[in-house]
Amino acid sequence: QVQLVESGGGLVQPGGSLRLDCAASGNIFNIYTMGWYRQAPGKQRDLVSSIHIDGDTYYQDSVKGRFTMSRDNAKNTTSLQMNGLNPEDTAVYLCSARVRPARASGRTDDYWGQGTQVPVSS
Repeated sequence: QVQLVESGGGLVQPGGSLRLDCAASGNIFNIYTMGWYRQAPGKQRDLVSSIHIDGDTYYQDSVKGRFTMSRDNAKNTTSLQMNGLNPEDTAVYLCSARVRPARASGRTDDYWGQGTQVPVSS
């Protein structure tokens, strides 16, 4: 079993910055992919950014140049630095991980955190 816990969310004004953090714990041999998703009210969940274990990084077009994702493979943690926030970024942000469990070669499991709210408003 794996748990993901997000932190760092909160109210931020337009143009402001915020950093989200996520820590994974539990039955983990490797985390192949870590990612950040967001879900606005009435909308589907969208992938914001992800980093594979080999360092390949993805950003959604709408956040390129404003958001920066990082991960620490040794600590099973990830962060999302968000700069230049605008009201369209308002959403619940969720940490995700594709995990290779210990003693389970060839198998992966996907996990989600509970989410942290990021309202962008003046």
